[in-house]
Amino acid sequence: MHRWPLSMSMTMLLLVAGLAQALSLAWPFDGAWRGVPQGWLQSASLAVLAAMLDRSRSIPQAFFQAWLFAWVWLCGSTWWLFISLHTYGQLAAPLAVAAVLLLSAALALLYGAAGALFHRICAHTQLAVVARVLSFASVWVLAELVRGTLWTGFPWGAGGYAQVDGLMRHWAPWVGVYGLSALSAALAMTLVARRSQPVSHGVWTRSWTTCVLLALTWMWMTSPSQTASTAATPPLRVTLLQGNIPQDLKFGARGVGRALRDYREGLLVSNSDLTVTPETALPMPPEQLPDGYWAGVQQHFSTGTRAALIGLPLVQRHADGQRQYSNSALGLMPQTTPASTAMYQYDKHHLVPFGEFVPPLFHWFVRMLNIPLGDFTRGEAVQPTLHFKGERIAPNICYEDLFGEELARSFADPHNAPTMLVNLSNIAWFGDTVAIDQHLHISRMRALELGRPMLRATNTGATAVINAQGEVTHRLPSAVAGALTADVVGVHDQVTPYARWVSVWGLWPLAGLAFLTLLVVTWMAHAGRHGPRRFGP
Repeated sequence: MHRWPLSMSMTMLLLVAGLAQALSLAWPFDGAWRGVPQGWLQSASLAVLAAMLDRSRSIPQAFFQAWLFAWVWLCGSTWWLFISLHTYGQLAAPLAVAAVLLLSAALALLYGAAGALFHRICAHTQLAVVARVLSFASVWVLAELVRGTLWTGFPWGAGGYAQVDGLMRHWAPWVGVYGLSALSAALAMTLVARRSQPVSHGVWTRSWTTCVLLALTWMWMTSPSQTASTAATPPLRVTLLQGNIPQDLKFGARGVGRALRDYREGLLVSNSDLTVTPETALPMPPEQLPDGYWAGVQQHFSTGTRAALIGLPLVQRHADGQRQYSNSALGLMPQTTPASTAMYQYDKHHLVPFGEFVPPLFHWFVRMLNIPLGDFTRGEAVQPTLHFKGERIAPNICYEDLFGEELARSFADPHNAPTMLVNLSNIAWFGDTVAIDQHLHISRMRALELGRPMLRATNTGATAVINAQGEVTHRLPSAVAGALTADVVGVHDQVTPYARWVSVWGLWPLAGLAFLTLLVVTWMAHAGRHGPRRFGP
């Protein structure tokens, strides 16, 4: 049996660094920093791993260094999954703990592979610092990309989210959150990389470092987030409802009655142009609501100048008589003609494994849980926007705003791109925990990447208005019932570079650049093992 390839001191240091990486996403402790991302801590903790990898002695050691760091990081940033599994899913506590630990351990294998690949390419060579910097950034972003896409993806806690308030945020409209992860990795390795290198590489190193710094500076200076948008329409007055229905009551008689009462009242008393409820605010389809309930809400918004976007499940009936639910949002608007239905529908596309669909071979696990509505049908990848008062409003539901590359598909035609985004969420599954702040920063990153304001209507938080620069302009306290009203200006006159290239090619250019970088560095490493190469005549 092979012994653990890391020393005790190295193991302890990686445990601390991995935990720091998790804390950097949203500081969980009381005080002035509570809920605030700490970009400096994310870069510093990653630098600890980078220093170890750059000095690792073997592929197994590099693998376990990166795996341990990532395992603690992922456990620390998603520990609140325990609440949904145990408290609300009624899974035995030891099994819930084991599920979180095993999920994190499995995902951490990707980062272990990245660490091993870095060692394989860069060890035992005299590569320039810039080559090792680019190699580490490349393997790290590839691991992040695979985690965010494999088996529908689980990108929660990606390192780039910690940079949403730092200087790197200005590059988000160019490269997105994964690009920020790569930049952070590059910075980390730059700070700690071994400095020994052949003299012949010195000019190459300085030249490429200068070019990279100039390119990043130019991107920062020309970032779309630095310039204010010219409003093509008057501000839209919006009201975002936060019901604060406890998750353990949400689908019971008490919770359903409270939700129906509170959200009906919130919808009918709002004088805003647009009123938005959270995800599944009405916890049953319209045909199952009490007599006259849905007709009364529809009637209220069929006249006047107001609209509503309401989260609720819908029943999809198939030809064979089978019924399936969709997690949806219905938009109610004034009727343009007496015969018009004036109803907009959005069906959630990117579903949550176990919560909204059952992955193959995992039905046995779902049977151990007590979670209602666990198998939804998915909507189309690209769906029409809600057109209202000159704005093109693009909804997304809960977990969907983790996938900026999917939201960006609606920007393929800049002239018909959304002018604002709306997220309807219910993360009461995870209690009043740091998950609320983490999700807020995810939405902020989407606003930065796509250059559009993001409205968030949630059950327990964070209900907020985020402008096109990723700044929270209005927010309700978490874990309280209330309504947030604000004026929001849609963005009509620009599409970010990120939205342009991702809407056409997805994340492949970023992955391709990382692969190309690794191929070039591998060639350099191979050449270095066979003697120094001359540069110039």
